[in-house]
Amino acid sequence: MGVSILGLAWRSLMNRKVSAFLTVFAIALSVALFLGVEKARNAAKSGFDNTISGTELIVGAPSGQINLLLYSVFRLGNATAEISWRAYQELDAREDVAWTVPISLGDSHRGYRVLGTNLGYFEHYKYGQRQPLVLSEGREFDDLFDAVLGAEVAKALGYGLETPIVITHGLGAGGLTDHTDRPFRVVGILRPTGTPVDQTIHISLEAMTAIHVGWETGTRNPLTDSITEDMIRSFDLTPKTVTAVLVGLKNRSTVLRTRRAINTRMSEPLLAIIPGQALAELWQVMSTAERVLLAISAFVIAVGLVSILTSILTSLNERRREMSILRATGARPWHIFTLLVAEAAALGFIGAILGAILIQAIFAIAAPILAAQYGVALMSTGPGLVDLYTIGVVTVAAFVLGIWPALTALRRSLADGLTVKL
Repeated sequence: MGVSILGLAWRSLMNRKVSAFLTVFAIALSVALFLGVEKARNAAKSGFDNTISGTELIVGAPSGQINLLLYSVFRLGNATAEISWRAYQELDAREDVAWTVPISLGDSHRGYRVLGTNLGYFEHYKYGQRQPLVLSEGREFDDLFDAVLGAEVAKALGYGLETPIVITHGLGAGGLTDHTDRPFRVVGILRPTGTPVDQTIHISLEAMTAIHVGWETGTRNPLTDSITEDMIRSFDLTPKTVTAVLVGLKNRSTVLRTRRAINTRMSEPLLAIIPGQALAELWQVMSTAERVLLAISAFVIAVGLVSILTSILTSLNERRREMSILRATGARPWHIFTLLVAEAAALGFIGAILGAILIQAIFAIAAPILAAQYGVALMSTGPGLVDLYTIGVVTVAAFVLGIWPALTALRRSLADGLTVKL
């Protein structure tokens, strides 16, 4: 044979451009889907893991580890109970505690959660690799009715500095439950973090108390309008309760001992959780869904590989004369066998490469858009070992699938390849 097997396989594929292109396209799409699901899964997990860092404990009312994590960090759901201000002060006074950040949840603005906290939030809250919160515009709140917006809130609602906003009581749609008599003004906008911070409106704890003066029963008291802003400012606005407390320790090695002490020895029942452990438990709950997604993606790749087998098998009848001519011109049986196996492997390899490139292009285009529009950071989506393993597995699988049509062609090549049927 004057031409190499690989060169002959390439020329053979070029003679069947349309079917070869469709087969490669099917493989590329299936590999892109598989890698997309895998990378999106890892990116989501990295995003969850990077939502909060540098916080050793989260303390709240006993409501379950995952539930406490969801409402205190991810702003999902509501606390079934709160902790008293006295318990917070007792927690803050512990000798092994370096800092505490109380947070209060419950209200909203146009679908975005409102979080009451103190200035320690901007100092101690960290995300990612202990990255601090940074203002892109303005300053932190220092007046009673100041508000600091997360990046997504400002972007989605078109708010800027000095924009007046009205807080809604609870998570309702507004209207009769709006605190219209006590509007806030935007004094700061945070940089995007890719965390729930971007979707949060931050006010002071005192402001959270102030807007609920006259709402003690859960509904607006008709006499509330008679309470002026100056009167409110003269009140003691120390909150009676808070939703949860972020805790930093002087020595991280004491975290287990401190957690046990908080859970068992405080004056009122409390639940202290370690964020990393709670996140691991959350992902364990979601592991079934992960396995289902991966199984579906693997099945899609299997369907794509079957397209290689189908393409080669359906072309065998048209290529009987080609194979017989090759045999007649000196090709040995193993040449025929290697030719078809090489074609299958080439289709799988090219399709897998294109699929990996396709998903990288999709993430490259989507990443800046998601970061700019929604503050969502796609982490761990670049090329990696998973891409190489996937390309290798798909190529080997295509090679193995090519054995069946190769053996079939080998048996037929001399039997009927040159037979002229009238």
